[in-house]
Amino acid sequence: MRILAVADEESKYLYDYYRPGKLDGFDLIIAAGDLSVEYLEFLVTMADCPLVYIHGNHDENQKRVPTGCICADDKLVEVNGLRILGFGGSYKYRDGKYMYTEKQMENRIRKKWFSIKKHGGFDILVTHAPARHLNDLETVPHRGFECFNDLLDKYKPRLFVHGHVHLSYNHRIPQECMRGETTVVNAYDYCVIELD
Repeated sequence: MRILAVADEESKYLYDYYRPGKLDGFDLIIAAGDLSVEYLEFLVTMADCPLVYIHGNHDENQKRVPTGCICADDKLVEVNGLRILGFGGSYKYRDGKYMYTEKQMENRIRKKWFSIKKHGGFDILVTHAPARHLNDLETVPHRGFECFNDLLDKYKPRLFVHGHVHLSYNHRIPQECMRGETTVVNAYDYCVIELD
């Protein structure tokens, strides 16, 4: 399965410099937050495959939901035979619709236990913020959530896609790494993933 993962910044390569066929061959698009409704609608229209998204910390002013896209925020959705679990938002550094303390994020996860059990786990975890000490930073706005590590360790999904931490914050943050058996992708700008 060929997956396009996007987050945070609208890719000039995919959007401004789009040419017909550039988005062909994808089976799924995963959007990990902080992207405009118009950009998501463009991608889902041109790629001709499902697009699953969650909210970023800067999405609080969006006036409408993107047409043709599947919201997985606080949900476990099944798309193309994959079980996708999503949690949007970032670590709380100010008042905002998509800002959470560690305890609040733990409670969001706890509310999904029955859905996770019913589906026999999940294949892909999609979040906006990274996991703590896994592509995050020490500053509060870009701190990851420890409870995401617990999810990864307990359920061992095939893929963990997040955004929020850009290369401009730290050029040493890898776009792809591993945590145990899980491939971890920081989807800033865009990344192409081949999933067996």
